[in-house]
Amino acid sequence: MRKAVIAILFVLFATTSVVAQYNRDYFFYIGRRQMVENDFKEAIRTLNVLLRFDDKAYEGYFLRGIAKYNLDDLLGAEMDFTEAIERNPVFTTAFTYRAITRSRLGNYDDALADFREAIELRPDLPNPYYSRGVTRLLNQQFKEAIEDFDNFIRYEKKVADAYLNRGVCYLHLRDTVKAYADFELGIRTNRESPMGYNRRGVLYMKQQRYGEAEQDFDMAVKCDSTLAMSYFNRALIYSETKRPMQSLNDLDRVLQLDSTSSIAYFNRAIIRSQIGDYNRALDDYNKVATYSPDNVLVYYNRALIHQELGDIESAKADFTRAIQLYPDFANAYFGRSYLRYVSGDYKGARSDKQIAERKIAEYRARLNDTTYSIYADTTRRFDKLLSFDTKFAGSSFERITSRRTNNEKMALLPFFKFTFTQDSVEHTATTRKYYSQRAEDFIKRLDNSLLSLSCRESNIAADSLVAINRRLKDKPHSVAYSFEELFLLAISESLVKQYTNAVNTYTAAIQASPTNPFVYLNRATTQAEMIDFISSIESAYQRISIESDPASQLHNHTTRTYNYDEAIADLTKAIKLYSGFAYAYYNRANLLALSGKLPEAFEDYSKAIELNPHFAEAYYNRGLIQIYMKDTRKGCLDISKAGELGIEEAYEVLKVYMNEQ
Repeated sequence: MRKAVIAILFVLFATTSVVAQYNRDYFFYIGRRQMVENDFKEAIRTLNVLLRFDDKAYEGYFLRGIAKYNLDDLLGAEMDFTEAIERNPVFTTAFTYRAITRSRLGNYDDALADFREAIELRPDLPNPYYSRGVTRLLNQQFKEAIEDFDNFIRYEKKVADAYLNRGVCYLHLRDTVKAYADFELGIRTNRESPMGYNRRGVLYMKQQRYGEAEQDFDMAVKCDSTLAMSYFNRALIYSETKRPMQSLNDLDRVLQLDSTSSIAYFNRAIIRSQIGDYNRALDDYNKVATYSPDNVLVYYNRALIHQELGDIESAKADFTRAIQLYPDFANAYFGRSYLRYVSGDYKGARSDKQIAERKIAEYRARLNDTTYSIYADTTRRFDKLLSFDTKFAGSSFERITSRRTNNEKMALLPFFKFTFTQDSVEHTATTRKYYSQRAEDFIKRLDNSLLSLSCRESNIAADSLVAINRRLKDKPHSVAYSFEELFLLAISESLVKQYTNAVNTYTAAIQASPTNPFVYLNRATTQAEMIDFISSIESAYQRISIESDPASQLHNHTTRTYNYDEAIADLTKAIKLYSGFAYAYYNRANLLALSGKLPEAFEDYSKAIELNPHFAEAYYNRGLIQIYMKDTRKGCLDISKAGELGIEEAYEVLKVYMNEQ
């Protein structure tokens, strides 16, 4: 579907002159060229300029929507397609692509309404039929999807995917004869595509026609040696036909292509345990636990491996984790009961056995409840290989997993402060768009070419920072420091992590100039950095390296919060002295978030955005805390805006949360 989105760029605006006669045409040309080259972030920046000068250019919104779509910013894409439609209510293609976007978001009803509009506007266009067919397939409207694929095939008879998707619909309707016929048509239409062979091979595999399935997967590998699905499917065939070493080879290849594939690690762990390679099976289960920490099968199966290796305590811990995830899981109680018994904990063993037996009795009373039977059926084995399209986070338990809050992509963007950098021109998108005359005058007053107002790490080498600090300190004791000298010295002390000295120096600077808001801003950030330094030493859960940004603590493994009251008080003072300074609100919002006061943080981020409507970092951080407060849609909209304004990290976060919708 993504290729189809890109393909339209070669048709859309085909008459645009390469020699730009007007700025509007020039920006269209540049934006389109950047998108054809897959430089979507730059295309967004180019189209932002166009739309700033011509907000009625519906094609600009449409193109920007396509760029956002390809960056997995689905909510942002939907908004831009909507803007295009509002400015041109008969824009058929915009209806089509908004429908595709809504389909990916799982909003099938609105997607189908958009497809209906597009088809009514242009019933002669084949593509909306195909896309609506895919949406109906996803929405399990299989008969209606078949009708759409039929209509598409009337216009386009050489698109293999149309036959393959129609075949999948027939398969869901249990018509394997028609499914097989469509897979055959798909293969004949494009013998170089691996997908047809994979589809037919899976059908053969379900019918236990393993020889024919293997031939199809061999062909799929020949067609595309970089498609993990083909190796994965063939690994299942090798396993079913008792060829574990060949199965392991194919799973190794899958992991070479995708080193984070939980399902591949899980299946490889099962095969390794079956052939007695317990230590390497354990390594694989550890990987799965890292990538899919809420999957009960990982802990249950890993407990059995620990038990085989004689590590009773680790096995008990894994059974306990499985029980925490699924309190009705009788098998895990029985497993832990046995381990407690052999460890001499007879009371605990008896308790676990009684609970397991009660679960089984409840299961027998609900024999027709197949979901419940999974939890309690002690005869069920969990060492069966899982298929490629298994939703691994829930696996056979159909669990709806909760989001992890310790995701590295969820770190807040750091504080703004006056600091030293090699280039005094700040490189973030925000500073180019937000101008504070008072801050600029302050920087000129200090007259230091290294000084800038930034939220990024200093790019000056550590030894150079030490030299700067020594030079600023090199003054006779009998000569008093001026306010300007104190401020610069405090910055250097903070950068070499002499936090106590830096706070004391800022305090001296405040005594010299108590109405300067910027010294309060910097003292607050230094206090926060000092807290981060201390917490990294005293807490076993913190990372060993010292982060200059304490905001990353928001989603650490520990739930402990630290006292930022003094730093917050400094920022409140800065705001009183300079109420129009957006960065002070932003910094205070960060500290409020770290203190667990998320609603108050939201208000401060909103105030920062009110003062600076292009404050990308504030949109990003406000989006994160909204996600943290379970308002994922609004949070993603804010993060989408941050990406639009130039925050690179935004699209990584959107990939995580859009894929979980």
